[in-house]
Amino acid sequence: MISIDTNTAPAPVLGADLAGTDFFKEMNRQTRALDNYGTYDEWPIERVLAPYVLTKEQRRQIPVVGDPDDVTIARVKAFHNAIAALIEKECGLMAVPIINLSHEGFGRAVITVGKLVVVSRTLRDVHRFGFDSFSKMKDEGDKILSVALELVGKYPEVAGL
Repeated sequence: MISIDTNTAPAPVLGADLAGTDFFKEMNRQTRALDNYGTYDEWPIERVLAPYVLTKEQRRQIPVVGDPDDVTIARVKAFHNAIAALIEKECGLMAVPIINLSHEGFGRAVITVGKLVVVSRTLRDVHRFGFDSFSKMKDEGDKILSVALELVGKYPEVAGL
């Protein structure tokens, strides 16, 4: 497990405008779902989602080559699960996320709707998974979501509409 010194950087701030979005509500839900022991029960959303934000200094502390730990892999899964849940919410069809990773942190993230592949992302260096800020995290999620919904709209017969 890679330890990151969180004392060197200020805690990321998630403003009320971002915290109230569907994306962050779903990210909060998916991340809390991974908490088997109730550790996050009393935590605010900012603290629950803080590990998704890595500053440049924190990223430099992580070796270039390394194996991802279970917590980081869970974060990758939660991110894609949240996008799949938002796809379902928007189009009313079941979206299934599939994450396939090697022990070295390389692999693929795929989300299908019916027989249609709406997201296909290559994953590299998963042990360094994170975003520069909450805003950039939302931008990335929104970009993936909009492309997926566009594909569902373009190929409704394959998606199962």
